Amino acid sequence: MAIAAFGSLVGSNNTFAQSNILDGVYVKEHTIERRVIPYTYLREADVMWSKRVWRIVDLREKLNHDMYFPIDIIAGRKSLMQVIWDGVTKDGSITAYGDENDGDFTTQMSKTDLDNKYNTWDTTQIEDPGTGEMVEKITQRQFIPSEVKQFRIKEDWFFDRQRSVMDVRIIGIAPVRFFTKNGEERIETMFWIYYPEARFSFVSAEVYNKGNDAERRTYEDIFWKRRFSSYIYKETNVYNRRINTYMSGLDALLEAEKIKEDIFNMEHDLWEY
Repeated sequence: MAIAAFGSLVGSNNTFAQSNILDGVYVKEHTIERRVIPYTYLREADVMWSKRVWRIVDLREKLNHDMYFPIDIIAGRKSLMQVIWDGVTKDGSITAYGDENDGDFTTQMSKTDLDNKYNTWDTTQIEDPGTGEMVEKITQRQFIPSEVKQFRIKEDWFFDRQRSVMDVRIIGIAPVRFFTKNGEERIETMFWIYYPEARFSFVSAEVYNKGNDAERRTYEDIFWKRRFSSYIYKETNVYNRRINTYMSGLDALLEAEKIKEDIFNMEHDLWEY
C-alpha cells in the first residue's frame, strides 16, 4: 500500500511539473496585452508641407538584425518576415497587395495567390529502386522567410502646424526576396502591406533587446521610434522615377542624403531664432 501511494504521489508531481512549467521568474503579460497607440488626429488644413519618400531597410546591416533574427521561432519570438507571412497566409490579419507602382494598394492578393506563387513545386528525376528506370519526383518547396533580406518602406513626411512639429507616418511595407532559381540569383519585391493595418500584428510581436531581457520591445516600437537604418531610393517627382534611373554608385547615395537633408532643412527653416 505504501509503495502504491508513493508511486501515485510521484506521478502526481510529474503531472504538476509538466503542466506548470514557467520558463522564467514571472508570467509575461505586457507584450501580449499591448494595444496600438492611435495616431494624432490630422486635418488636411493643418498640413502645410508634405513629402512622400520610399526607403530600403537592408536587414544585413547590424542595426537591422533585430528584424531578421531569429530565423527559426525561439521562445515565441519571430522575425519580421515571419510575422508578416503568418499574418497574410494564416490568420488573415494582414492583407497583401500586388507590387504595382511602389505600393498603390490596388490589387489584393488572396492566400491562394500567395501559396501558388511562393510555395512552389519542384520536379526532379530519380531512379526507381525497383525497376531501375528514371521517374519524376514532385516535391513542394515551402517559402523561406529568411530569403527576405530587405524591406521597402513607403512613408509621408509632413509639417503639422497645429502641433508645430515635423512628423512622419509609414504607409506601406514590402518584403524584398533574394533567391536562386535555375542557378540564377534573383531579387523580387513580393507584395505590399498597408502599415496601419499591420500595426495590430506588430504591436504584440516581441523583439529581442540586447540591453535588457525584461524590457522587450515590439516591431511597432521599432517603427514608431525609428530604430532602424535605411536609405532613400525614391521621392515624389514629375517623372515618377527612382534615384537609380538617373544616378548610380556614390552619386545615388549622395542624392539620397540630399533628399534627407532637404527634409531636415525644411523643418529648420520654419523656425526663427
